[in-house]
Amino acid sequence: MALSDLASAHTVRIRVIQCTALPGLGFAGLYQVLRQAQIELGGGRLELDVLAPGSLSDKPADLALLVADEALPPAQVSNWLRHWQSARVRGAVGFAVDWLRERGDIKHDTARLYDLEHDPLTCCGGAAAIDFALAIVKACFGDAVQASVMEALYIAQVRAGDEPLPQARHRLQPVLAEALRLMETHIEEPLNSDDIANLVGISRRQLERLFKQHLGNMPARYYLELRLQHGRALLLESHHSIVQVGLMCGFSSGAHFATAYGTLFGITPREERQRKIAPARN
Repeated sequence: MALSDLASAHTVRIRVIQCTALPGLGFAGLYQVLRQAQIELGGGRLELDVLAPGSLSDKPADLALLVADEALPPAQVSNWLRHWQSARVRGAVGFAVDWLRERGDIKHDTARLYDLEHDPLTCCGGAAAIDFALAIVKACFGDAVQASVMEALYIAQVRAGDEPLPQARHRLQPVLAEALRLMETHIEEPLNSDDIANLVGISRRQLERLFKQHLGNMPARYYLELRLQHGRALLLESHHSIVQVGLMCGFSSGAHFATAYGTLFGITPREERQRKIAPARN
C-alpha cells in the first residue's frame, strides 16, 4: 500500500517507534510536526501514539515509523519489529534505515534526504525528519494542513526528498561521529567544547572546523539546539515540571531554559505545555 492510499481514510493512525532511550533530533522533529498536524486537524483525523523503550501496544497502525537517532545493537531494534511489520505502511528514520537495509527489509537506494515512493519509506534522520514528516502530512492530509503546520512551527520551506544526502553520521570523520555521540549522551550534564575536543583528541579550533564543514554549525550552537529539542520532546511527552525539564536538559535554572527555548522556538516552555494541554480539554 502506498502512503497516498491513506489520504481517503477517515482516521489515519500513525505510530512513532522510538528505539533509543534518549530521543534525538530526528525523533523530536518528526514527532513535533506530526503532533502539530494532529492539533491542526482536530476531530480525530489523526491518531498519533509513541512507543518508547519498554512500552507495548496492541493498537493497529496505518503507518509505523521506526526511529533510531543512534546506532543500536540488532537485538534492541528487533524488539520493535512486530509493531512495525503489522502496519499498513512502514517507514524508517536515521540509523533504523541502515539496520533494516542490513536485514534485507530495505532493498531500494536510500542515498537521498527522504523517500516516500518506495516501501518502506525512508529518511536519513536529523533535521531531515522535519521535511520527511511535513511531506507525510501533505500526502495524507493535503497542502492546507501542511501549510498550517509550517506556519505554527515557523518553518519556511520543505526540502525535496531527492536533495543530496548529507554525509551520514557513520561516514563522517570518526572524530566528529564521536563528538556527536558525546553530546547526545551528555544532555543533562553538558560538556563544554574544550572538554569534547580533548576527549576526541583534537583542538577546539579543529572541532569547530569539522562542525562547520559537515554540519554547517558551531559545536556550542549544535549542542544547545540538541538539548532544546530534547526539552521540547519532554514537554510534549512527559509530566515533568518545566523546571525539571530544564534541569534534565542541562540548564542551571528554569529562567535560563525558558530564555533559550523562546529564542530558538519563538514560544516559551509554558506556552508549549499549554498548547499540549489545550487540545486534550477540547
